[in-house]
Amino acid sequence: MTSISPCPNCDGRNLYKANKEVSSGGGHAPDYLPGLGGLFRKEKFKVVVCADCGLTQLLARSSARSEIAESSKWQRVC
Repeated sequence: MTSISPCPNCDGRNLYKANKEVSSGGGHAPDYLPGLGGLFRKEKFKVVVCADCGLTQLLARSSARSEIAESSKWQRVC
């Protein structure tokens, strides 16, 4: 995983990563990574929380990041 320390919100170093990745949604939930993954396989996030300020970060897996430039559901902003 790329370095995310210190926290971009409070400069804290009390960061925790969830032990398992969470689904990016779909089905009855919002799809936070539309167009990435497959029809029956939604992409997942790594979740990191700063215990000092509570900032929660959702980090897309490398498999999602590798598909994003070619997806018609995403537009580059910078």
